[in-house]
This record gives sequence, C-alpha cells and structure tokens, in this order.
Amino acid sequence: MAESESGADKSEQPTSKRLEEARKKGQIARSKELNTLVVTLGGAGGLLVFGAGMADALLGIMRGNFELSREVLLDERYMALYLLATGKLALELLAPLIMALLVIALAGPVSLGGWLFSSEALQPKFSRMNPLSGLKRMFSVQALVELGKAVGKFLVVLTVAVAVLMANQDDLLSIGHEPLPQAIAHSAQIVGWCSLWMACSLILIAAIDVPFQLWDHKQKLMMTKQEVRDEFKDTEGKPEVKSRIRQLQYEMAQRRMLQEVPQADVVITNPTHFAVALKYDPEKGGAPLLLAKGGDFLALKIREIAAEHGVPMLEAPPLARALYAHCELEASIPAALYTAVAEVMAYVYQLDAWIKQGGLPPVVPAALPVPAGMDPGVPGE
Repeated sequence: MAESESGADKSEQPTSKRLEEARKKGQIARSKELNTLVVTLGGAGGLLVFGAGMADALLGIMRGNFELSREVLLDERYMALYLLATGKLALELLAPLIMALLVIALAGPVSLGGWLFSSEALQPKFSRMNPLSGLKRMFSVQALVELGKAVGKFLVVLTVAVAVLMANQDDLLSIGHEPLPQAIAHSAQIVGWCSLWMACSLILIAAIDVPFQLWDHKQKLMMTKQEVRDEFKDTEGKPEVKSRIRQLQYEMAQRRMLQEVPQADVVITNPTHFAVALKYDPEKGGAPLLLAKGGDFLALKIREIAAEHGVPMLEAPPLARALYAHCELEASIPAALYTAVAEVMAYVYQLDAWIKQGGLPPVVPAALPVPAGMDPGVPGE
C-alpha cells in the first residue's frame, strides 16, 4: 500500500536544516505563561524589597506637595516647577523596580528558545486579514487549548487570591487603626506578599504550558518521509547532478594539467599506455616535479602537446609506470627513483647541448635502475 504523505503522516523528526529555517522565520517555542510568571514573580519580589522604602518616599512626596507656603500658592509658575520636581522624584524612586522588571521581562522569553531577532517575523502577512482564516483559528485546537489555559489560570489565581485574602484578613482590617506612615508601609508589605503568593500560583500553569509549547512547536515542524528525501536531495545534490559536477571538475583539472606540459623538461612514455611530464628547476634545487601524467587517451594528448612544443620524449616503460603509480601531480618524485630520473635528466641536458652546439649525439639511457617494487608491471598482464 502506498504511503500517504498527508499532514497526518508527518512521522519524521525535523532536520537541523528545517529547525534553522524555522528559527530564521521567528518560529520558536514561546510560552506566554512562563513570561507572565517571571514578570509577576519579579514584580512581587520588587515590592517586597523596595516596597517599604518606596512607600515612605511617596509619603514624603505627598506631604511635600500639601505643605506649600502662601507665596507658592499665589504664584502659578510654581505649579509646573513642583509638578516636574515631583515627577522626577517619583521616577527616581520607581527606577530600580522598573529596571528590574525590564530585565526580567527580557530574560523570560530568552529562557525558552533563546535570543532571536527575525526580520521575517516583522513583515506584514496579509493572509491573516482573511476572515475565513480568522474563523478557523478561532475554532482550532490551539484556540481551545488557549481557552482552557485561560479558564484554568483564572480558577487557580482566584482560588489562591481568596485563600491569601482570608489569611491576611486581620492584617487588612488592622490597617485602618494604624498611623498613616505605618499603615502605608504595612499595606505595601501585604500587597507584596499577596502578589508573591498569587504569582506562585502561576507556577502550576507554566509547568504545564512550557512542555506543551515545546511539544507543539516540534509537532508543527515534523516532516513526512518525502520531505526528508527532498531536503536530502536539495542539501546533498541529486546523484546525476553530483556526477556531472565531478565530471566537469575532472575535465577542468585535466585541462590545467595539460597546460603545464609545455613547461616540462622531458616526457617519459610507456610508450602507449602511460606518459609522465617532469620538470627540474636547478635554482630551487630539490627533486624534479611531476607536472602531468595520464594513461591511454590522456597519455596520447600529453605526447601530442609535447611534440607540438618541442619537449623531449624518452621511451622508458618501467620508469613511466613507476612514476605514474607512485607520484602525484605537482609533487616531487619518490626517493627510490632519484637515480633513474637523474640519468634521464642528464640525457635531456646532453641532448639540449647537442642540438645547440653539435658534436656527437648523446647515448639514450637504457636499463634504467627502477626498483622491482616500484614497477606495477605492464597493463593487461
């Protein structure tokens, strides 16, 4: 039976490429309940730490604004000055709490999914303005889950709030019998503890929501087997395309190699199966370098280019086979072949001198000393 590739058959784990693409689009796991919990806990903690001091300072500001001299009251210019001074003092008092809440508000989302800024997430999506799509989202499973979370959060917070108010009933009633400064500080303390307990009630909601958001995000990125295969082809390349690329790379390497043949000092042949081109630079010293090598058709091309550019050629089958088998392009010849190659290079220099100056022609080297283990033998044997 043919496998269905519908959304219900997304049984494959998301690949690293799919996860990276989703992250670039701003699609990462986020929990609103975790953010609410962190900010609420931070605010309650800030009230407990700074609440009493802020209450006393605000009481001083209030008293200062009611204890005005007659001169100030009769001059309307002081109204703006007092307003600016009061706002500045209030801002200085609230700045530590505001800064703490700002840091916490940024740390909450980063704790789940990490830091992310995606320009794609900021782009307008006109598809969201479609009323039909909006209705589908309103009656989707995600909407039902959000509704359930909202009702559950309301019931949990309501239960904890009633319990906290009942536990602090006596303290709340005693505030009315306390002096004003003490009552304000006492009120700030009660509000801080009540907020802390109500914030703790959100831990249960966040403990359920965070795993659900991680699971839901992963489910949305699940892939079908066909999607995995397509992504693999796109990433690794189709076999025929990769084969064509390798072929083109091989042809380019051959062309570059054949372009080096005219710079060679000698071409050693098999004579038909193999051909290798060597070059020795007396100024740099060291061993001769292998500029080009090839077999069969490529060997024929090397011989043709060498003949066209007047590069000397020497027929030495064992040495040609040994160099072809044991020496890479643009590498020095093996040490075991130094003696044999030295005789060849000596012959080449004598041949060049004979062509320029005349005299007796040099003797073609025969029976070059090639170690038995270096010669792979005649092809086809």
